[in-house]
Amino acid sequence: MKIRGRVWKFGDNIDTDAIIPARYLNTSDEKELAKHVMEDADSDFPSKVKPGDIIIAGKNFGCGSSREHAPIAIKAAGIKAVVAKSFARIFFRNSFNIGLPIFEVPDLIDETKKGDEIEIDMDTGEVINLTTGKKYTTKPIPSFMQELINFGGLVEWTKNRLSKEVIR
Repeated sequence: MKIRGRVWKFGDNIDTDAIIPARYLNTSDEKELAKHVMEDADSDFPSKVKPGDIIIAGKNFGCGSSREHAPIAIKAAGIKAVVAKSFARIFFRNSFNIGLPIFEVPDLIDETKKGDEIEIDMDTGEVINLTTGKKYTTKPIPSFMQELINFGGLVEWTKNRLSKEVIR
């Protein structure tokens, strides 16, 4: 499976409060969360992000609290993937739990500009900056984790799995 999109860049240590400010945590409405995603890091982002875009960032993306609202807001805004130098461990887990693909590619942030188009092959781990032609490698997403993404996260994957078990 390949993901292709336009790049938005963010720096190091983007915490969950920058991803979705705490003042919006009184709702779990995904559409409402999407309206405010990344607004404290870039006030123009919520109005300019388009479905299919990709976030690239520096190290420790998603640090801070363990709230699932952060990857939910990103996914609800139509972001297809997040690529960073590294991720906070709980954000990493929460992202796959809700079906948001994430990738660690340390050099991409330094060698890519906002607006570049990149393509990520989840099966092979190849990342190509289509604007510059430069290629990178990351760990491919294992097939089980790709299933989680395809179903929209762990809850939907589990529902599907349970329904198949009941049919047997």
